[in-house]
Amino acid sequence: MKASTFQTLIVGSLCLAVSGLSGGLYNQYQRVTELENASAQRLQHLDTLQRDSNALKDAQEKLQYALKDLRQMVDTGEQQANTLDPMLDQWAQEIQELRDGLADRATVADLTALRARLQHVEQEFLDLKTQPPLPPPTPAATKPKKTVPPKPAPLSPPFSVLGVESRGGERFLAVASPNSRSLKDIRLLHNGERLGTWRLKGLEPNAAIFAVTAQPDQTVYLP
Repeated sequence: MKASTFQTLIVGSLCLAVSGLSGGLYNQYQRVTELENASAQRLQHLDTLQRDSNALKDAQEKLQYALKDLRQMVDTGEQQANTLDPMLDQWAQEIQELRDGLADRATVADLTALRARLQHVEQEFLDLKTQPPLPPPTPAATKPKKTVPPKPAPLSPPFSVLGVESRGGERFLAVASPNSRSLKDIRLLHNGERLGTWRLKGLEPNAAIFAVTAQPDQTVYLP
């Protein structure tokens, strides 16, 4: 065999070996690249899972705080209910006592109205009795005196005055029909309210002042 031919064979063998090694290295490079890509995807997936886990922990903490607040609200509601129950019982008892008192007063409505009218007549009699007598007219009096119209007689109210009730710091006049004996017929009048042609103008310590249509103001004494 010639030396040139042997050299040619050796160079060919070396080229084939180099070519095989190059192919193997390329395959290894591709596998390494694929592994790196897969590792990056896994790391990204792990980051996503970590973020989801953190969000889940935050939601769990918020739910725990909300549950704690709800328990406190329930405890506060129970305490308020325990406090309100005795107050409601006391208010119910006071309302019943007021109803019983009004029922007792309604049964003596006629006597109360009669007593008030009697006091009113006695007061007018005393006013007339204490007035000084008029002096006799003198001859020198030539000018005619103006005649004073007689004072109109007081009107009798078309209702019975029972007394004064205080509600919420305000005073109300309790009235009822003269012949009424029922609690539901009692009415509380405030200043400015009207009952028929009689309108309550004000309450004095011992009397009520009414404005009557086409009549002067009327004073009704309290029982």
